[in-house]
Amino acid sequence: MGSQDRVLVLGATGGVGGEIARQLRAAGWPVRALRRGPAAAAVDDGIEWQVGDAMQTEDVMAAARGCSVIVHAVNPPGYRRWSELVLPMLDNTIAAARAHGATVVLPGTVYNYGPDVFPLIAEDAPQRPLTRKGAIRVEMERRLEAAAASGALRVLILRCGDFFGPGVRNSWFSQGMLRPGRPVTQVQLPGPGVGHQYAYLPDVARCVLRLLARRAELPAFTRLHFGGHWDDDGSQLARAVQRVVVAHGGATPRLAPFGWWQVWLAAPFVTTLRELLEMRYLWRQPVQLDNRRLLALLGDEPHTPLDEAAATTLQALGCLPAAPPRAARSLRPLP
Repeated sequence: MGSQDRVLVLGATGGVGGEIARQLRAAGWPVRALRRGPAAAAVDDGIEWQVGDAMQTEDVMAAARGCSVIVHAVNPPGYRRWSELVLPMLDNTIAAARAHGATVVLPGTVYNYGPDVFPLIAEDAPQRPLTRKGAIRVEMERRLEAAAASGALRVLILRCGDFFGPGVRNSWFSQGMLRPGRPVTQVQLPGPGVGHQYAYLPDVARCVLRLLARRAELPAFTRLHFGGHWDDDGSQLARAVQRVVVAHGGATPRLAPFGWWQVWLAAPFVTTLRELLEMRYLWRQPVQLDNRRLLALLGDEPHTPLDEAAATTLQALGCLPAAPPRAARSLRPLP
């Protein structure tokens, strides 16, 4: 790490950006973050917080001064108004990266792809999404690739499956499969019998750190796929939750199909639910990211055992019973 390796994290108050910022700081990187409101000055976590808004070009420009890396993990507040806010925020990041010669890091998603490239998706697979958010994601990557081609900045995209982990509250795991803040009595399965990919956020952040350490070796525009946890039948993460709950003294949670019919009934009246229905195609057939290029580059991938990852996530969500864990033998597979 050189003396100029300061990083700006946009979206550090969220799950993805927050975990990346914390791990960068723990690894010795000077980390700066942008946050709306005066409360930013009161945070004492080793991160240099600045008051600002990712929608304001001058705020991002000022925050990026002296930074060699910009992590773009920011989303609209409440994940609303994507069509109005997402691309202007990215344009501000691109402008700041151009001005300061920085590398832009973007955590990517599978939303870019349609079922024509399933089940195993390579980095260069055609991007023909079926949803509005997917189309915006495609445009984000197109703008980043064009900016990198100009030679003024570098881009690293690490595409992941569905996130779970401490701090991730806007996810399928924490909003669709169970309820935060309550003991787990039931786990809903959005795609029972269908393979699905999950990304444990601390592993993703560790992977970002390893890639940044080697960014000088990478092409100016680099897109890689993160393998994470492959759930081959759509129930493995839920069964890990069952084992963890039992190990902490709780009763075995029931597994149940996700209530898609309820979403369908309410969707005409709720925008978020309409968008949720648009994403259902990702649960109707296996969707797996091919991470062979990443493995060839790094040799291996950060990988926390599934039960440990589930336990840490449930603890952070306030879902585990108060009783101490039982002996390790409690984590044997349930029948």
